Amino acid sequence: MRQSTSTGHFFQSDAEQAQAERRAAKAGNTNGSPIVLKSKLLAAVPDPSGSSSLLVAESTGSVRRVDVDSGTTKHIFKGPSAPVTCVAVGGPANGTVFAGSWDKDIWSWDLESRTPGRRFSGHSDFVKAVLCAKIGSKDYLVSGGADKKIIVWDLESGSRIHTLQDKTVPMMAIQNLVIDPLESSTEAIVLVSASSDPHIRRWRVSATAAEQIQETSSQEPNSVQPTILEHETTVYKLFFDTEGEDADLWTASGDGTAKCLSRQKGFKPDDTIKHGDHVRAIAVTEQWLITAGRDEDVKVWDRTSGKLYCTLEGHFNEVTDLVILDAGKRVTSVSIDGTIRTWLLHKTEFDRINKERQEKADGIVKEVPEEPSEGLMTAEEEAELAALMDE
Repeated sequence: MRQSTSTGHFFQSDAEQAQAERRAAKAGNTNGSPIVLKSKLLAAVPDPSGSSSLLVAESTGSVRRVDVDSGTTKHIFKGPSAPVTCVAVGGPANGTVFAGSWDKDIWSWDLESRTPGRRFSGHSDFVKAVLCAKIGSKDYLVSGGADKKIIVWDLESGSRIHTLQDKTVPMMAIQNLVIDPLESSTEAIVLVSASSDPHIRRWRVSATAAEQIQETSSQEPNSVQPTILEHETTVYKLFFDTEGEDADLWTASGDGTAKCLSRQKGFKPDDTIKHGDHVRAIAVTEQWLITAGRDEDVKVWDRTSGKLYCTLEGHFNEVTDLVILDAGKRVTSVSIDGTIRTWLLHKTEFDRINKERQEKADGIVKEVPEEPSEGLMTAEEEAELAALMDE
């Protein structure tokens, strides 16, 4: 162990202290125009009321409404005394904010007035995922927790209508929930869940019934299996690519990869991106695939070639979420380091970043031209001095 006079270092290993020093040195960078907050940022979703606004889940037990252009906080939704892990917007007129917390409850507020609404209690462990859905003419809330359960709630009454658990393959803590945009109908949604095990599960949920969908096996076309199994460990994030006609399913995993699971192939891998460390977040545009996670970097991949095009360095701790802004022109990243960073998704910008990184690696130092300093003498005085020097 290294010796240190700092009390904060007494119980740190050499590796932990070195990492802390590295992060402290990196913290001052301004890449991505950071908005600095005083908490760990655990999730983010777009704010439906503004194109440059986010709703961010904070470890301090609140949801913060932030404008990324001005860097200002518009509202703070308070209530939980424990970290907020997930956030969603929905309900009638898309006017309610929902937040899942370590306190095992889902909290809600009116989006504009910030008035607290109903509190949903039913999980026996941390709530880790929430989303809103409409089935028929009614609004519903779906939540997933570390208690290995998915609960479907009637928003109007606040009652639980379904509790989903895998009765065949043990399901671990829920990490993410999404709705299939193609297979869902007005009378039933197809819900897709990711969890701390490597299995992805699909569920058909209506107002009166819920069932787990059986998957076709690639090895035995005539048989079925209860889950989609294409990763080695935790699946953190799911994302349906609505830019494409098939709305394929992209996944982000703790095995260090992001995969495109092709709908036409029965949700078998069509593309595999090797990010390199736990991939916690994924976002997709028509041209770019963006991944981020434990290694602190936001990586941008060319969808046509599948190759890494640019690495966006700025965060100094794990990146927890990505949100696309301006119809794919920008992406915002949030992190445990307490910063929100916004990146331009444009080839010209990536080329500039790549060039600067290469020049730094080659030891090329950019010369900054000195601004001409103002003379101490007037033009007439300088002319007189020149005449004297000539004599």
